Amino acid sequence: MLLKNKSHTLRSVADKLNVSTATISNAFNRPDQLSKVKREEILFACKQLGYLGPNKAAQSLRRGRSGIIALVLADSIDYMISDPVASSFIRGVSEIVKDNGSHLLLFSGSSPSINSVIDFVDGFICYGTPRNTALFQELERCPKKVITVDFEIPERASVGINNHQAAYEIALQALSPDDTVAIVGLRITNAEKTSKIIETDFVDVATSVGFQRYKGYQDAMAKHGLQIDTSLVWSVPESTQAYAKQAAEEILNEPKLPNTILCMSDLIALSILKELLSAGVKIPEQVKIVGFDGIEETKRYHPILSTVYQNSTEKGRMAAHLFNSKDPKSLLLDYQIFCGESC
Repeated sequence: MLLKNKSHTLRSVADKLNVSTATISNAFNRPDQLSKVKREEILFACKQLGYLGPNKAAQSLRRGRSGIIALVLADSIDYMISDPVASSFIRGVSEIVKDNGSHLLLFSGSSPSINSVIDFVDGFICYGTPRNTALFQELERCPKKVITVDFEIPERASVGINNHQAAYEIALQALSPDDTVAIVGLRITNAEKTSKIIETDFVDVATSVGFQRYKGYQDAMAKHGLQIDTSLVWSVPESTQAYAKQAAEEILNEPKLPNTILCMSDLIALSILKELLSAGVKIPEQVKIVGFDGIEETKRYHPILSTVYQNSTEKGRMAAHLFNSKDPKSLLLDYQIFCGESC
């Protein structure tokens, strides 16, 4: 019968079994130090006492590391794990963390402070600028290792792609000199609902992937002698079908339908593409659409979306490798322009 006793400590168990504390510790943590028979005997006795092993928190304090890495996501955990780009990134990080015998703690970028976890993690990998800007300031001052992804903190290593150049190149695939251009941005303002933008509403340009892509579109348009019409620029707070559908409905209600739509994510682009097709709009004959990210769903839908392909799983692996590096250096990863059927 299992005799659970929450008051058991390493010392009390050793005394009860008439062995040293080192013997108990070796049974749990250094099996090579004991014979197989002796170890099984100790573990069975501990199980009967309800003792699960030496205190992990105390061990972490002695070693100076916990084996836990906090992955700070840009937004709420439920939203981020449902996003195909973010989930691919998390998969890449998890692969390397697992191979190194460590553990991953998902942490919401909407949380009030990293102080709730800072004492028991070895450091932070930050995927995207946290929605709560106070976290950004805390991470700047954090004494532990911090790796950023798709944004930068001074004197911290980062992983990303050149979002400005990638957006510039994909826009050039769609644009012509006489186009009427709409832009559907992802979190380029702090608005909590789909809405048209006002220039002064832009989020912090130094840390915003959305703004870098916006500038890439702007430069591509300038190459064709075009200027951005801010009355045709929308910001969606999340890359979801519901928010993108609202933008699509507003685009369809414009007095003059734009003939080119530049979207900052594939999920946004696919949602808008579906709404336009449902309304009888021909793609790309009447409206050209491009996306960004290269998610798998783009290959299963017709017309096939033109987009920027970035390997988010590999980005996750590289972020984890940087975290494990003794002297991490920032990395700029490759991307590919995929020319589909939508422009």
